[in-house]
Amino acid sequence: MSQQKSKKTLINWDLVTVNPNDKSWEWKDLFYFWGVSLQSIIGFSLIVSLYLIYNLNTFVVFFGTILGSIFVYFFSNLIGKPSQKFGLPFVVLLRSSLGFRGAKYFGLIRCLVGVFLFGIQTYFLSKAFGYLIRISIFYFNPTLLDHEFLLIFLLGMNIIDWLAFIISIILQLYLFSKGMNFNKRFIKFSAITVYSGMILFFFSVLLSDVKFTSNAFLNILDLNNFINIDNLGPLFTVAGTIFAYFAIIILSFGDFSRYMKNESELKKGNFTLIFNLIIFSSFALFIVSGVDAFLKQDQENLSNILTNPLDIIGKLDDLFITVLALCFIIIASASTNLIANFIPSQYTLINFAPSFLSLKSASFVITILGFFIGIFWLTYLSQIGILSFIDTFGAFFGPLFGIVISDYYFIRKGKLINKDIYSLEENGTYYFSAGWHLKGVYSLIIGFIFSSSTIWNGNFMFLQSYSWIIGAFISSFVYYLLVRE
Repeated sequence: MSQQKSKKTLINWDLVTVNPNDKSWEWKDLFYFWGVSLQSIIGFSLIVSLYLIYNLNTFVVFFGTILGSIFVYFFSNLIGKPSQKFGLPFVVLLRSSLGFRGAKYFGLIRCLVGVFLFGIQTYFLSKAFGYLIRISIFYFNPTLLDHEFLLIFLLGMNIIDWLAFIISIILQLYLFSKGMNFNKRFIKFSAITVYSGMILFFFSVLLSDVKFTSNAFLNILDLNNFINIDNLGPLFTVAGTIFAYFAIIILSFGDFSRYMKNESELKKGNFTLIFNLIIFSSFALFIVSGVDAFLKQDQENLSNILTNPLDIIGKLDDLFITVLALCFIIIASASTNLIANFIPSQYTLINFAPSFLSLKSASFVITILGFFIGIFWLTYLSQIGILSFIDTFGAFFGPLFGIVISDYYFIRKGKLINKDIYSLEENGTYYFSAGWHLKGVYSLIIGFIFSSSTIWNGNFMFLQSYSWIIGAFISSFVYYLLVRE
């Protein structure tokens, strides 16, 4: 079927309503989805670091993560329902509250953040490939690593780093441009594989010295001072941190929920996030505490405890486990990059130019941009505080969520006119003022002012973990006041 390119339509076959026959996702597919969202170096390090920050107050952090996951469950259901019902990706749903031009340009912010993070994540993903290449070279010829040719650096990377980065970028382009059916299978494969790897790593650490590592783990399961009013602050801070970690995924969750069979499967699938957090955090904490004990680290000195999986692997003198763990890290990092950065960027980029772009062509654009971001990350971008700019753009995410929720649930009462959402006709429901819904724009900007203040205003930085929720609530409320009849 050829793509319609009429000047009076916004239809693109990658953006249209999902055919009911293609709504094949069940709750277990979301179990894999949420598993993948956690299974990254950043996710692993974040979970473990929370336990260290709060001096191994295990139960406070544990219940804080559960509370945070409940927030994620609630908001994911809210944003996932309209996309599931109408089969629309998030950026198309955005046309109802911002107009087609508002959705086009403000939706591009999601693409901008996604592309930047894709490039940065690819750079760190390439580090695992680089380790594998170095291990292979060392295995065949240990002296070759000292060759002058391999010590020539360009943009902070030597020839091995460049080879690893190129492999990473090409591999992701190949995998990510195949469409949602393949993505679904890849997400499932990744989640199962990484959990299997964590179980294997778990037993490797445990069996190294069962008594020693078991005692190390049990020592941190201390109920002392758990029931204490002073724990309420850390509890909600942990919950806010967990929510902030998932915030970028929540906004674009409709890109995946549109494929769910029904709302019941959607809710059951989202509930599995809680189980994923319990499983993942338990394994992560045991692995870290076990490795720490095994390496005879001073556990009283929390700053010496390793939290980065790559650092942990580097300390273990076992070639087989090292190679296997690096493969698991590559799979986990790639799949997380797929759902958090690549797919949302595809849809928002296509929405920007629906008559010209498809999933494949958008994939090439994202990959090319990600390539340059990745190669310049170490030498230039990381030095100019680019993450602060990403955080600033990310401050739009909560307000974007807020106006969509307010529009769908309180203004539209759960109703959308599908044909109008793809129309450029002036009498269309969502045409507004030349494609801009100005009341939606005003609400978005007001919400952004409040959410971004937690990033740039030192007096409000203690609320940074809640900036997303603050922005969402304010924009939603303002939108309702402005638009209601």
